[in-house]
Amino acid sequence: MKAILDVLYQILNIASWIIIIQAILSWLVIFKVIDTRNSAVGAIWGALERMTEPLYRPIRNMLPSMSGLDISPLIVLLIIFFLQQVIIRYGYAIAPF
Repeated sequence: MKAILDVLYQILNIASWIIIIQAILSWLVIFKVIDTRNSAVGAIWGALERMTEPLYRPIRNMLPSMSGLDISPLIVLLIIFFLQQVIIRYGYAIAPF
């Protein structure tokens, strides 16, 4: 059981890093430090979008419009951190072995 919790914890950890990397990359694109017309950047940007959009979409549908400010990555990160704490505090405590 603890092995399953370890794998789930690591998946959540990887997901949080993907969200952070995508947020930083989006700032670099917005401030025109990098250009998405570059094939490598465009491929990375597209892959990150495909990975994160299913997480953001339900939250974006619940939130009111905020004039271009997108806080859905922050909310997803908070949910991930909450789930990680639940795994650490309660999952390992009740897991056999």
